[in-house]
Amino acid sequence: MVYQVASTLAVNGDRLSAMIRQLAQLGKLPNGGVQRLAFSPEDCHARALVRRWMVEAGMTVTIDEAGNMIGRYAGRFPDAPPLVTGSHIDTVPNAGHYDGTYGVLAGIEAVNTLSAQGRHLDHPIEVIVFADEERTMVGCKAIAGKLLPDPKLYRSRDGEPIQTCLERVGGDWDIIQHARRTPESMAAFVELHVEQGPVLDMMEKQIGVVTGIVGQRRYWITVEGQSSHAGTTPMQMRQDALVAAAQVVLAINQVGHQPGDQVATVGRMDLHPNVPNSIPGRVEMSLDLRDLSSNRLDDLLAEIQQAINTIAANTGTRISMAQRLDNDPAPANSHIQNAIAQVCEDLNLSHCHLPSRASHDAQEISRVTDMGMIFVPSANGISHSELEYTSPEDCANGANVLLHTLMRLDQHYRSPKAITAMTRS
Repeated sequence: MVYQVASTLAVNGDRLSAMIRQLAQLGKLPNGGVQRLAFSPEDCHARALVRRWMVEAGMTVTIDEAGNMIGRYAGRFPDAPPLVTGSHIDTVPNAGHYDGTYGVLAGIEAVNTLSAQGRHLDHPIEVIVFADEERTMVGCKAIAGKLLPDPKLYRSRDGEPIQTCLERVGGDWDIIQHARRTPESMAAFVELHVEQGPVLDMMEKQIGVVTGIVGQRRYWITVEGQSSHAGTTPMQMRQDALVAAAQVVLAINQVGHQPGDQVATVGRMDLHPNVPNSIPGRVEMSLDLRDLSSNRLDDLLAEIQQAINTIAANTGTRISMAQRLDNDPAPANSHIQNAIAQVCEDLNLSHCHLPSRASHDAQEISRVTDMGMIFVPSANGISHSELEYTSPEDCANGANVLLHTLMRLDQHYRSPKAITAMTRS
């Protein structure tokens, strides 16, 4: 059966925008931004509102052991694994209205659109509100079976135990392993998100087809020299840790500017003793390196290490690197990418392919099932800020692409019962 786009089937953009505005009132800041930290009273109130919207759209709602809220819209074949979408509604301390929230509400709006016509896909549809995406990612990690056993690693931002946090929203740390999903329990996962970067806005494209979520390596680099008096130590006799560190920063920046999709960033630096009349004897700084290929990340790190060795020898300093984070890349499924691109063609929406250089719930869910992502533009590339903005038109476009992508995937991931029913008919 060849998918035919239903030209008259479109989301209600006004209703979607109204939900975005209403949810932004929960945790609203004086500057117009939003602060809805995971498990906070504002987050709990937002969960209650989103639950109500899910029910009104015709979904049944459950909370799993990891605190994920799951709305399920029935399919024609209830035993078929669901097509899954969703994102998060918790925020960073000073956030905008769209990051995470948009993907959840657009999923609800897609279901609203089907429900209003009494239409059901062969597969059920699930819309998931993942727990604590902005800090611990406890919700998606639990679904992917990637949680570490130490609950202290998942404390809230203010230090509250994760056991207490999960109990507040209906989860249970003691049996959190029950939240793990198997590949058989999901047909596919598609996350809709604002880009949080400038590419679509700069290229004037309406939709981004995400090729994958980059892997991320994070290191703590320590440069050790010799602190001494800034006035009495001749220049040629110094072991200035900051001078060596500056060369390391430039070397990392040079690696990041090589041809390719990688990015390399030094975002934090601490120096000691950090006084005007002393030569810095010790500098500590971060390295954040991202790319879609694990092998490429290995090669880039080898180049950085070689540069560091040369800098240490030339400056008489000692430079070490300690790994703090290692997230594998998550390539998007090629068929889902093709489906999103074809829907854009059907709906006459301009699009381009691009990687996601930020982490998302989809990165963990890709360990369980086929994954794809849809981006819509962020004005001026701004996110995690009260200035974050995506136009109502772009929000509606993305939601329509999500809806029709789910409909197209419904025919690709055929359940045995659906195939049998089609054969008999």
